Amino acid sequence: MVFQVILPILILLLMGYICVLIKLVTPEQIRALSAFVIKISLPAFLIHSLANKSLQDIWHPAYFLAYGGGSLILFFLAFILYRKYFKNSLTHSAVISMGASMSNTGFMGTAILTMLIGNHAAIYISLTLIIENLLIVALMLILAEAGLHQQQNLLPLLKQTFLNLLKNPVIIAILVGMGCILFDVNLSTTLDQSLELLGRTASPLALFAIGGSLVGIGITTVNTESILLAIFKVILMPSVIFSLFLITPNVSREMLYAGTLIAALPMPIAFGIFGQAYGLNEKALTPLMISTVVGFLGVSGLIALWW
Repeated sequence: MVFQVILPILILLLMGYICVLIKLVTPEQIRALSAFVIKISLPAFLIHSLANKSLQDIWHPAYFLAYGGGSLILFFLAFILYRKYFKNSLTHSAVISMGASMSNTGFMGTAILTMLIGNHAAIYISLTLIIENLLIVALMLILAEAGLHQQQNLLPLLKQTFLNLLKNPVIIAILVGMGCILFDVNLSTTLDQSLELLGRTASPLALFAIGGSLVGIGITTVNTESILLAIFKVILMPSVIFSLFLITPNVSREMLYAGTLIAALPMPIAFGIFGQAYGLNEKALTPLMISTVVGFLGVSGLIALWW
């Protein structure tokens, strides 16, 4: 099973990398492709998949408790370590903590889980994206901006962060999909088929875009901080979340496996983008590359073990 899942993923990643390397596709086109995935095809996939589920299918408080709790534990552990021990600024510590506690769920997670468990993957992808966007990204943005502006009154910052998150197409898609379930709204056949066709492009295009995005990212600043951050993400995070799933009631085997697999994924490409935006540069790109290599090996091992 591992070769049936991993080999196509490797080929698509390699195709994206080579196409940018030989200048068949430009980095600007890769960024446009990434925007299409995150704003169009992934939301279409989520709406199509969620709208066809029942309330019982998506109501998983145990997942929010275990995965959300584990993510917050990792975020604050990394924040304290990089702020107090490594003496990073408030802004840099916040961005680094995001890298320690957030996975490449929207791109790589969607591709891998869909190949493993089909459309049911949308449930775990949606729940994880809610946790990542409304908890981890929101927390990172609040702390990072507070560090930049030394803002005393956090209320305007909280309001602006919340409004920005509500404009996120992925969050909108999850809310629409869940709204269809809660209010028993059935999509028309034509609309549902159109969303399905768009949604099918999410996984292959996401992997191609990830491969292309890796061109130019080198392992140039290997030090204790970068290695430790990669360990936080691809070893400590899945270990903590796996343990929390084990002690949380009403956790199915599928939920245990899916949640742990998502937690074992590499850091998101967004970590590199935020890192550059907030002045981390190679300090973010190096652990991103390390986590991509090591995380891919770890995910392959979990697939071989469980599937």
